[in-house]
Amino acid sequence: GEKMAAKYASECLVLSKDMQRYFKEVYNCDSIIFANGSNIGKKAELNFFKQEFDLKKNEYYLSLGRITPEKGIHYLIEAYKKTKIKKKLVIAGGDASNKEYINELKLLAKDDKRIVFTGFVDEEKSNELYSNSYAFILPSDLEGMANTLLEAMSFGNCCLVSNIAENIEVVNNYAVTFKKSNVLDLADKIQYLEANPQIVNNLRENSTTYIVEKYSWDKVVDQ
Repeated sequence: GEKMAAKYASECLVLSKDMQRYFKEVYNCDSIIFANGSNIGKKAELNFFKQEFDLKKNEYYLSLGRITPEKGIHYLIEAYKKTKIKKKLVIAGGDASNKEYINELKLLAKDDKRIVFTGFVDEEKSNELYSNSYAFILPSDLEGMANTLLEAMSFGNCCLVSNIAENIEVVNNYAVTFKKSNVLDLADKIQYLEANPQIVNNLRENSTTYIVEKYSWDKVVDQ
């Protein structure tokens, strides 16, 4: 697991905070980073995932999105294996161009029955997952601005994110952060959320209003 983390960390071309500089140096173009607009998430009861994966409301942590090395899922699996909690970890999404990486993730997780891979999920299924998770985890090494993070907060999720600049800019003080690529710190922060449901609930209560106001469609259109 640690060798795998080191391998994929070395393959990231550029740190998130240097994305604009990278585009300028490599492509000689200026750029700005901004998000899609965000609406309040449409809550849904567990249906498909209750039947297929035996998921229960508030009994799983969620990571959802493209599964590529820069998203840091190898860190998340390694960290989760170090915890002693009973909740499941749901890894939802897929990328046909990264089958080798996904297969390595499944091999890394094979001895931990708490870790579930759902494969690709459409909007209806992702709404189901966002609506019922205990917390959403985004362990990225590299982001532009993660739409999945906006979506998770719009559904009122407590979020745990890597401390790269692009994530911090989105969440402000409305999420818990961990040191990028640090497996031990990520494991500690997952255990922290597990031990402090009141903090999870406080973040849930405020995240939707915050994110919808900050990334209203009117502001995004102006950008």
